[in-house]
Amino acid sequence: MSPREQEVAQLADTGLSNREIAAKLHLSPHTVKHHVTRALRKLSAVSRHDLAHQAE
Repeated sequence: MSPREQEVAQLADTGLSNREIAAKLHLSPHTVKHHVTRALRKLSAVSRHDLAHQAE
């Protein structure tokens, strides 16, 4: 996983929405959605919470 995907995954685990993550990282919500989707696929995670724990 890329460093940005890891960062997005960790923020997603805190309960932030894609829009909130985007604002925090100065990205578009679409870009955040793309990072979350790619990370989920790469780790075969079933949820955002699962994703963050597998990314550690």
